[in-house]
Amino acid sequence: MLREGNGEPVVLFHGVTCSERVWSPLVPLLSPHCEVFAHTSLGHRGGKAAGPGIGISDLVDDAEAALDQLKLDRPHLVGNSLGGWIALELARRGRASSVCALSPAGCWDVAKSGQRQATDKLKGVVRLTRATRWALPLASRLGIIRKFAMRENAVNGARVSSQELISMADDLLGCTAKYDLLNTTEAMAPLTPAPCPVLLAWAEFDRIFPPEVNGPIARELIPEAEWRVLPKVGHLPMLDDPELVAKTIIDWVNAHSLTQQAAG
Repeated sequence: MLREGNGEPVVLFHGVTCSERVWSPLVPLLSPHCEVFAHTSLGHRGGKAAGPGIGISDLVDDAEAALDQLKLDRPHLVGNSLGGWIALELARRGRASSVCALSPAGCWDVAKSGQRQATDKLKGVVRLTRATRWALPLASRLGIIRKFAMRENAVNGARVSSQELISMADDLLGCTAKYDLLNTTEAMAPLTPAPCPVLLAWAEFDRIFPPEVNGPIARELIPEAEWRVLPKVGHLPMLDDPELVAKTIIDWVNAHSLTQQAAG
């Protein structure tokens, strides 16, 4: 687990097929203000191995065990996509002082097509990555290739470096839980009353979970949450605009600091 900085504890949870490495652009911006932990989920490259049939509760159990190992009772939790869902489920268990959920997964109606459209896009990314991984060391030097490769997840994929793109490709291909998670029929249960302050920060140009589709469901599931749209970013906003995402997190943590809660 990545760990850096001092101050209020903030734990970062990544999305499906990613790893703690996806937070690399953000950590140097957060660490002067708080103690940052970045967890790699069960069944993902660099995380604990997972058996077949893995579900959301298994990921949450693994994340909670990591909090226990670090002796973090109720840190601030930040999660993107699947990581946002994990953070919210940990909050349901009473393990969060606050949650900043960046376009969280699980906010869908399984009877409708929104979830399938999102997972079909991600499965397409898996197929493309598997077919083209051999060419990435050379091809990824071109900004237009990086932009194309990241088109589902970032507005400006060219901002991602060649090495970052290769690392993300290897994370994706090395994620043994990807098909179990992409084929899930689970959805987030209502979280009301909210067990802690929750910020739903949605990417304006999210192509995986469009704010106009999944946002209303999220707000219905967590009616007490604060809603905010992050402008000009895609599904992985920390890659498009790490400064914006860092400021969003720092402001949220400062507004709901453990010191303030103790004083209250």
